[in-house]
This record gives sequence, structure tokens and C-alpha cells, in this order.
Amino acid sequence: MPAADTVLTGARVRTLDPGRPGARAVAVRDGRILAVGDEADVRDWRGPRTELIDLGGATLTPGLTDAHSHPVWGIETATGTDLSAVRDLDQLRAALRTAERAKGWVVGHGLDHNAFGGQPVDRALIEDVLDGAPAFLRLYDGHSALASGPALTAAGITGPRTFAQRSAIVCDTAGRPTGHLVEHAAMALVGTLVPHPSPAQRRSRLLALLDAMAATGLTGAHVMDLGDGDVPALLSTVEYEGHLPLRLRLAPWCMPGADDEELAALIELQRLAGRHWQVGGVKFFMDGTVEGGTAWLEHADCHGQGTDAFWPDPRAYARALRVLDGAGVRTATHAIGDAAVRHVLDTVAALGDRARMRHRIEHIETVPDDQLKRFAELGVIASMQPLHAAYTRADHGDEWSRRLGEDRAGRAWRCRDLRDAGAVLALGSDWPVAHYDARQVLVTARSPLGAASAGSTLTGLMALEGMTSHAALAAGEEQVAGRIAAGRRADLTAFALDPVTAGVDELAGAPVRLTMSGGRVTHRDPATS
Repeated sequence: MPAADTVLTGARVRTLDPGRPGARAVAVRDGRILAVGDEADVRDWRGPRTELIDLGGATLTPGLTDAHSHPVWGIETATGTDLSAVRDLDQLRAALRTAERAKGWVVGHGLDHNAFGGQPVDRALIEDVLDGAPAFLRLYDGHSALASGPALTAAGITGPRTFAQRSAIVCDTAGRPTGHLVEHAAMALVGTLVPHPSPAQRRSRLLALLDAMAATGLTGAHVMDLGDGDVPALLSTVEYEGHLPLRLRLAPWCMPGADDEELAALIELQRLAGRHWQVGGVKFFMDGTVEGGTAWLEHADCHGQGTDAFWPDPRAYARALRVLDGAGVRTATHAIGDAAVRHVLDTVAALGDRARMRHRIEHIETVPDDQLKRFAELGVIASMQPLHAAYTRADHGDEWSRRLGEDRAGRAWRCRDLRDAGAVLALGSDWPVAHYDARQVLVTARSPLGAASAGSTLTGLMALEGMTSHAALAAGEEQVAGRIAAGRRADLTAFALDPVTAGVDELAGAPVRLTMSGGRVTHRDPATS
């Protein structure tokens, strides 16, 4: 056997490999796992240039993957003043009074819908503290924003418009734009005018973010966008200059109105790849968000909204997905409401057995009992983000719960129910909607928050599988990732404690001793020799 580049020893290895569930040491060569064994095997793997890393009793697991994240798009949108700690209008107004100006603009992100205390989102609530500055404040969900009057004027917005996708410039009864911009097309009218980072700033911010993600145990991420189209060039530049700390798998968006030429272009994009990144799949939207009134529901929400799909003609979505499936392209569809989830499942069902394990649904915030078993029956992957429930409350006094009503709010983030029904369940953060810390994803999967807290919880093993073996299944990479076994990619995470058996309070702040992505150490705790 050839000598290893790196040997990890002194570990309790959770392989997630049924053939060998546990081990004490792992050898790595050329980015792959060379061997898995006991301490006695180590001497047979070593050569004169082998690096020996003693993990000092840490628990080594397959490398964690965030199954839904936006690291490149996020460095563009999570800019300006961080409003995620704002809880009410007084705090919002205080934050905006002292907010830094970027080329004259006030830009903010992470604003919680609950901060408006049930009032309509309206620029009249904040404009007097802005001193006439144009302002663009992104709400936490990434599907809506609040723009001030000068910002609307700069974008030429004077009233409602019609869009090819479900988007809206919200106006009051007098036809005055309130500044509330709902969904991507409406937001882009102002968002494109906001100052953006330079290419050099984007590169440095991306690397800093990916380094920070690696420090929480992440070795990879399923990136649910392709940004503004120049992301492949950005990633290629980063790799020309060095290395990506995380393995990135990107899915460009397919939006309503996509014709045959655009679908062909999406298929062609699947060829793009670098050393540590690749385009792999296509992202759809079947609806928006509950708080924004754009989740597609079987019955209207308490505001009389939520009965429309993001695609004005849902049959066009089904056709587009069918074309991509025929070309062997994997898809991920954003579907939050029960009607949206049902439509995606129906669409995949019409494709037959060939579509099994090729398509996934993102978010699934409320789903009825009769749809749970269909995920396993059809081979549709469930991709969920337990941290989203942090914007809700156990007493259902939040905007999400009030809009849905008690019955639907009682079906919040049914991660365990989907696992028990036999579904593959991949877990992620949806950064920048929620924090990227992989430990927090594991913790909230085992100890749900807000409206989800009344439901069943995942076991420690299920949570770990959601970011390892099930994430690999969601990407079609189950033969090369998700387990610690010879021949698999050397994507590995070492925790100071066992993430399966440790209490959630311990796990939340547990040191990550080592992160290895593609055989390269991307994070190393100083305590690791």
C-alpha cells in the first residue's frame, strides 16, 4: 500500500459505514481516504513525508455539508447594517438613525417581520429618521425588502407593476407604494442600485466566510444559486490564487418564463467545474414565504393571501422540470406551503421511477400528514433548515404562525416525521437567512425552536446523518461522500466531543478540533497536535 499524505490517529471514528461503524485511525492520500483502521495499523500507512495528526480523543465524523446555503450571494446581500437583533420598531428606528451610509445609501439586512408588531411593512414607519437618504432594508427571508421614498424614486417606482413571476410592489389603497417589495423581481428594481462590493472585496469576503464556516466543521455546501452569473469566474480566480476552504456544489436558478433556449443553457452549465467546486443541479421556486404572503397554500392565510404559485402557470414549471430531468439534471425546488409541496410531489410522480432520488424539495415549513409518506414513495429528498423556526414562537404569537393559523402552524418543520416516514432528510442553514454554524444546525434539529418545539425531535445520529450521509444522497454523491471508508473523499470533521451523544448545550459550543476538505486541513484547533 502506498504511504499516506496524512494520518489521523487518536480518534473515535464514527464512520457511518455499516461495514465498519467504528475505528481509531484514518489515512488520507491524494484527497481520498486510503485506509480506515486501528492504532496498530498506523505504522503500515506511514512514509517519510506522512504528516501524523493526533486528535487526542476527538470524535471524527464524515465531513459536514450544509445542504442549503448561499455563501456567494450572501456576501452581496448580507451587507450594511445588521438588523437581525432588532425586535421592535423603536429598535429599528434607533439602528437606522446611526446606520453607516454607503455612497449615501442606508443598507440593512436580516430584519425580522415580527419587528413591525403586526403592522403593515411601510416606509412611513422609518423615513423620518433617515434624513432623506435612500434606504434598502432586506428582510431576513431574502424574499422581501423595505425601500424608502428616495430609493423608490431612484428606481422609477411610482405604482404597481406586472411581473412574469409572482412579485409585487405593495401599494396602499390610494395607490402609493409603501416601499414593501415582495419577491425577487420587485426587489431587484431597487437592489441593483445599491452599492456593491468590488471584485477584490468579494474575493476577500468569500474566503473569510468560507474559513469561518470551516471552523464550525463544514467541509462543503450545496449552494442554491449561481449569483449574478459571474460566480464561476470568481471561484476560478480564487482557485487560481489558492484554494477554496469548502467544496461548493452550485445550482443556478430557473425562473418563470424560461424557454427551451434558457433550459438548454442551464443544462450546458452543468459542465462547469473547478478543483473544489462544480455546477450540479438547478434551483426552482414554487412559492415564496409565509410572512410575505407568498407561500402557496391549499387555503388562504389569515390575510387572504397565499393562494398563488410563484410560477403563474404551474404547468410551465412541470414542463421545465421534465426537460431537465430528461437531460439527467438534478433539481431543488423551494416549496414552503402545503400546496407548493403537493405540486412538486405530483410533478415528480408524473416522471415515473426514473426520477427517484434526483429531485429535492427545499424548506417544507408546513406539510399535512397525507404528504409525508410520498417523499419516500417517490424518492424525493427533503431538504430542511431547522434554524428557520427561530423566527417563530412556541405560543404561535409570531407573524408566521398568525398568518397560517393554529392547524398549519402546528405542522411546523416536521423533520422527524419525514424521517420516520422513510424520507431522506438533508439539513442546512440557508445562510444568510440563518447562521452558518453547523453545530447550531445539529442542535436545533435535536432541540427545535419556536413553533417547531412541540414536534418530535431528531436523534443525535439522525441529525449527523442529515449533514453527512443524507446530504451526500441529496447530491447524488452517496458513492463518494457521506461515510468514512477507503476510496471516499477525504472530507472529515473532528469534534472535541461526540456530536451524537453529547447534550445539545455541550454541542452548541463544542470545539471543532479539525476540518479536512478534499484531504486539505482547512481548520485546525491549536490544541490539536
